Amino acid sequence: MRLTSFNIGLTVFVSLFVTQAVHAAYEQWEVIEFEFEAQHSQDFPFEVEMGAVFSHIDSVASMRVPGFYNGGNQWLIRFSPPEVGKWEMTTYSSLVELSGKSKTFEVVKSSNPEQKGPVMVDPANRQKFMYADGTPYFALAFELDWLFALDHDNADDIPRTREILGHVAANGFNQVVMNVYAYDVRWGKSEQMLPKHDFSKPNTFPFLGTNEEPNHSALNVEFFQRFDRVIEHLAERGIIAHLMIYVWNKKVNWPEPDSDEDNRYFDYVVKRYQAYPHLIWDVSKEALAYGRDDVSYIKRRVERLRKLDGHGRLVTVHDYLYCSTHPETVDFISVQDWRPNIHSVMWDTLKRYPRHPVFNIEHGGYERTDYRVFDGSYIDPIECLRRNYLCVFAGVYSTYYWQNSSWYNVITDLSSLPEDKQPRFDLYKHLAQLFSDYNFHELEPAQFAWLSYVLTNHEDTYLLYVPDDMIAINSDFHAILGKTVTYKWFDPLNGVYSDPETREMKVPWFSVQKPELMNGQFAVLIVEIAGS
Repeated sequence: MRLTSFNIGLTVFVSLFVTQAVHAAYEQWEVIEFEFEAQHSQDFPFEVEMGAVFSHIDSVASMRVPGFYNGGNQWLIRFSPPEVGKWEMTTYSSLVELSGKSKTFEVVKSSNPEQKGPVMVDPANRQKFMYADGTPYFALAFELDWLFALDHDNADDIPRTREILGHVAANGFNQVVMNVYAYDVRWGKSEQMLPKHDFSKPNTFPFLGTNEEPNHSALNVEFFQRFDRVIEHLAERGIIAHLMIYVWNKKVNWPEPDSDEDNRYFDYVVKRYQAYPHLIWDVSKEALAYGRDDVSYIKRRVERLRKLDGHGRLVTVHDYLYCSTHPETVDFISVQDWRPNIHSVMWDTLKRYPRHPVFNIEHGGYERTDYRVFDGSYIDPIECLRRNYLCVFAGVYSTYYWQNSSWYNVITDLSSLPEDKQPRFDLYKHLAQLFSDYNFHELEPAQFAWLSYVLTNHEDTYLLYVPDDMIAINSDFHAILGKTVTYKWFDPLNGVYSDPETREMKVPWFSVQKPELMNGQFAVLIVEIAGS
């Protein structure tokens, strides 16, 4: 059994002939893998039902977690305990020899300070994300559709995966939007592209056969075993895997919707990956955009997923039409909106869903590379950055795209590019830092007289987005009247704060000049009430 640093020491070998009640200690939110060996090969192993009921002995908590076939005569159950204390596992199965096995084990608090548990919606602040331990989660996502393919042909290591995710993690991104599988696109082929960067038409497939000549009657276990390495490395990096189970515009030869083959694939993905606490489910990229299915199909997929996922991970659908018509079925609203007035559009969307976070999964900004892959509507690095800020200042979360990583053409070694062609990942490190210094979880959008876009906690902190062509703030600002305020500027292009200045607000008029060094670019003005 292959072990990684993410789950090393957490694999349990269970005899199928003697019921065991061995006590062992594991850690909260870690992935525990229970391995089972059948005596005989099965003609239809993917049709074998098996799993376990996990019961917390000191409370009423109980979780029904499905297992999955892992090749040969092996079945696995993955479980991530949400609570500390004593647990009991009892298996069930349509295969007699896999049923009725039990184990009791102890779960202690995690020794890993970076392990905060799964992402959830804050029950006290329904438009914000948090980790299960209560830590706020400021989602800053990065799309990598072909992440699964970077090292699929390497049985021993995932060097390309580690390289690109190293850049992602080092620059403040904490979520990767990714496909389980993608094949090819109808755009962006270029003679300038080096073959080593072209991951279209990968020679791997989640089913038997190939994408060109598929055999949907069974699944390719090796595909998923190698995909495990990607999911586990994201966990090691502390990056959330936003996993899109389907994608319709990447030339994948999928089974017919609602067929046995379709259900087998969908169920297997949910069974195999639900235990990972750093996972978010997304039924399909652009779910209703290409005529393959309808709203009722996606709704049935969501219902099927929730029934099968014993761990209850967050669920969304990469399609605003679906989310807007069935918001009660998703945990957060995904929006794909490219309009130039993105701040007002996003703020209006946020107001419609007071019990849901809103996530602009595509805002039309696709930062350019050394040649055109797909330009979207905005390619300039600063303009792409600006659109992310405008989303955030509207109270919603956002995603970044770079044309040399978000689709089939993936460059993992950024130093191989000329300096002027390298992506500006560093700009997002500053964005992440700003909303670490000023907790996004406590802020919401607001408007005061003639001030520019504002995020505030309505007590002592006001962040003002100041556009490129705005040279000063000049407005009534009654919220700080009679207060002593300290203000400073933040430069989004280098992450530097200006020296703070203090002012007694004896009149309601607030006038502050943008620093000369920031003229011609957007900036953030931070106003804090002293002594609050």
